[in-house]
Parts: sequence; structure tokens; C-alpha cells
Amino acid sequence: MFMHNKRLQYTVRVSETNPGLANLMLEQFGGPQGELAAACRYFTQALAEDDPGRKDMLMDIATEELSHLEVIGTIIAMLNKGAKGELAEATDSEAELYRKITGAGNDSHVTQVLYGGGPALINSGGQLWNAGYIDSIGDPTCDLRSNIAAESRAKIIYERLINLTDDPGVKEALGFLMTREVAHQLSFEKALYAITPNFPPGKMAPMPQFARTYFNMSEGDGDTRGPWNSDENFQYVGSAKQAMAVDGGSGLPEVMLQPGQAQAVEQLAARTLSDPESDPVTGADLGSGELPTEKAV
Repeated sequence: MFMHNKRLQYTVRVSETNPGLANLMLEQFGGPQGELAAACRYFTQALAEDDPGRKDMLMDIATEELSHLEVIGTIIAMLNKGAKGELAEATDSEAELYRKITGAGNDSHVTQVLYGGGPALINSGGQLWNAGYIDSIGDPTCDLRSNIAAESRAKIIYERLINLTDDPGVKEALGFLMTREVAHQLSFEKALYAITPNFPPGKMAPMPQFARTYFNMSEGDGDTRGPWNSDENFQYVGSAKQAMAVDGGSGLPEVMLQPGQAQAVEQLAARTLSDPESDPVTGADLGSGELPTEKAV
């Protein structure tokens, strides 16, 4: 059961309307790193979670993300407030109204004309929100790592938005939302390491002969050694040639066919065999107006 409190989780104060900035803020309302995507990701994970602790945490954070959706949506609506009224009531001339909603050099005119200045479920480029943003896979160690990455990406977006405005109230509210992304990262990481073992994700063990092998598949200037491929942590394979058929086989594809299938495949290959000695005149040759010279007999 959900209940809504009419007070925001964080007070929003906007000192000046700005439809261009409002359009950029949509990234965190209906974008892939936004609050709706986060709320849906953690809510669906919570519904399927069997561990009581993780279930409670995921439901708490999912519900808080809905609160953050309300905060960022309120910021967008407030930044659009002036343009919304002017456009709806036609308080200025056509040319002046058009200049106001397009002069910022962005797509704010799309949100103003199509959505009336409301916080639409789109990103800042006008892309509709979609459920493809939810990347849960049902394994807690995998999903928690994905959640940590999602919160990290959201923090970076908030940092960029903070750098785009000099409105102190907007900066403060965005700073709060950015900080909560950090807090959620900490909770998810604590939950991840409360599972032992938590690596690798899933139940099946990796093939031991390849689990700690590093293949240097991009050879040449710039090859660099570090903890990600050091001899202390990995068996380092320095040449891409050594990476071919590491199973000891031929490296060529093999398939077992039934007798009837094998005969059909051979017939198909014979029927569609190409002649490497041929040089047929093609439509491109005819269209160019220059026919290839006849071969010497």
C-alpha cells in the first residue's frame, strides 16, 4: 500500500523560471538514469526478492526514488511556470512567444507546445521513457552491482545539471538528490558484501583454466600492464595468435549432421557454388557505360 504526503522530501525554491533549464532537467525525470527508472528497477526487484533484509531495503529505496521523481518533476514544472502561462494565454505576440521558448538554443519548445510545460516522461532529447531502461536480471549479486552503477551514473548527471544553473534553490535541491544517489550506492554495496560468496554472480563456477587469464587482444603501442592484467592476478597471454583455439582444438566450427541433412547441405553447396574464374557483366557495368574489356583467349 502506498500513501502520498503532499510535502516534498526536500523543499524546492526556484528564483527564476527557465524553460531551457527545465528541458535539461527532464533527463532525470524520464531519462534512462532518471528517478522513474530507478524506482521501477528497485520496486520490481523488491517484489521478487526472497531475502527479507534486501526486500525491505529495495522497497524503501524504490519508494524514496518516487519522492525524488516528485522533487525533480516539481523543479521542472516551476521552471516552466512562466512560459506555460504566457503560451496558454498568448500574452505576447506570436514572434515574441516563439523567441522565448526557442531562444535558449534547446528543445524546450517541444515540451512547451506538446506537454504544456508539464514534466513529461521523456528525456531532455524528447525520447519517450521506456521499460528497456530496467535491466534487472533476477540474481541479487548481479542486480546489486547494476544498481550501484545506476546510482553512479545518476550522480554524474546531477553534477552536470548543477553545473548548468546559478539558481541557488535549484542547486541546493539538486545537491540533495545527488547526495541521496551516494547514500543508495552505500546501501547497495553493503547489501552486496553481506552475501558470501558474492563473486562471481550466479551459482555455476567458471572454467578454472580461463577464469584468471588475460588475453592481450589489442596489440601494439599502448599495451599497458597493471593490476587488471598483472602476473600476480592473471595468466597473461601477450599475443592474439595465442588466443586462437585455446581449448586445444582446431578453432574451426564443427557440427554433427544426420545422414539426410549432410546430403542436403552438400547439394546446396554444389548448387550455389561460385566460379572464381568468372567475370560476369553486371548492372553496374552496364550503368557505368564502360564495359569491361574482353579477356584474351
